[in-house]
Amino acid sequence: MNQQFASDNYAGMCPEASHYFLQANQSGHELAYGEDVWTTKVCDHIRELFQTDCQVFFVFNGTAANSLSLASLCQSYHSVICHELAHIETDECGGPEFFSNGSKLLTGKGDNGKLTPDIIEQLVIRRTDVHYPKPKVVSLTQSTEVGTVYSVEEVRAIAAIAKRRHLKVHMDGARFANAVASLDVHPSEITWRAGVDVLCFGGTKNGLPIGEAVVFFDNVMAEDFAYRVKQAGQLASKMRFISAPWLGLLENDVWLSNARHANAMATLLYERIRHLPQLNIMFPPQANGVFVEMPLEISTQLRAKGWRFYQFIGAGGCRLMCAWDTQPETVEALAADIVALCTL
Repeated sequence: MNQQFASDNYAGMCPEASHYFLQANQSGHELAYGEDVWTTKVCDHIRELFQTDCQVFFVFNGTAANSLSLASLCQSYHSVICHELAHIETDECGGPEFFSNGSKLLTGKGDNGKLTPDIIEQLVIRRTDVHYPKPKVVSLTQSTEVGTVYSVEEVRAIAAIAKRRHLKVHMDGARFANAVASLDVHPSEITWRAGVDVLCFGGTKNGLPIGEAVVFFDNVMAEDFAYRVKQAGQLASKMRFISAPWLGLLENDVWLSNARHANAMATLLYERIRHLPQLNIMFPPQANGVFVEMPLEISTQLRAKGWRFYQFIGAGGCRLMCAWDTQPETVEALAADIVALCTL
């Protein structure tokens, strides 16, 4: 199998998701625009998973999930507090600002890709005059863009300062499954029980062909969100082909086992290369990615051998991502090439 480490988006559909995709296709005519039985089943499963009554919406991708959910929490004169490396800041082409009609992103710089209550407090109190966009939302990336994870206590502490400052809490969970697997906690413990108002629950990086779920834990906040989805061109007419594969993830906790496997592969890679003096592990590998600084000649030679990965932070910083289907043999092959190049 040809596998790479540039992105967990490279992986295809897991068998369980593929099964339900085909089942939805073979079930005959279904109601359109999310009124089908498959979408109803999945929404009920997600409510059971989080052990609460929540509103669930499906969109095609993470940019839409983040942008539309943030827009629903903000007016154009508001701002969203996020980490300087957050995906909404660095990789969504201004989507959150566009769909909110101009809400500004206020970025903070925290260690290991994470915000802290103090960082949030400083951004809130920096200015309070009418000439400055009023902070309205805190956005957390879980797991973070550098492969670290917010603990339950960290999420609770951030939610506490957010509540005190009248801010809503949004969670970009493109790799939410990997965070849950890393922390070994119930998904409710790092979401609504900890104070999160809306979660963008990622499926694409966890074995789905396409589609993310936007989960509002406060039903009032979800009011009119369906109209945003429609207006943004994110309402699928044949919704069952986005929603049905989720059943494959949700049944028997496949979503969690997929994430655990991806995390384990990242841990294996880390263990194989962490001792090499030529390399510098940039962040503690807590999810499914290893971030490493390596000499340019080594990264260049790895690419010449056919390996694909992204340069991430600064000169020499490389992101090595593992997916739900990454094989140990593939990890060992990459690690062996890295070790060999470091010992020349």
